[in-house]
Amino acid sequence: MSRKKYLTQDEVADRYRGLISVRTLANWRSLRIGPRYTKIGKTVLYEESELDDWDDKNTIKCASVVRE
Repeated sequence: MSRKKYLTQDEVADRYRGLISVRTLANWRSLRIGPRYTKIGKTVLYEESELDDWDDKNTIKCASVVRE
């Protein structure tokens, strides 16, 4: 059985190199957008696999260009 790994808001901000701030995450939660999260008391946690899924959903796939 594998254990789920959870990240705090600060760790999520670090994961995205500061491009997504803790404040942005809070705004997204209030709007019910962004990655799924778990709230235990006042603590907000993001499951790492949920962030991976969210990344996949937001990845832009470009068509390959064949050059001759």
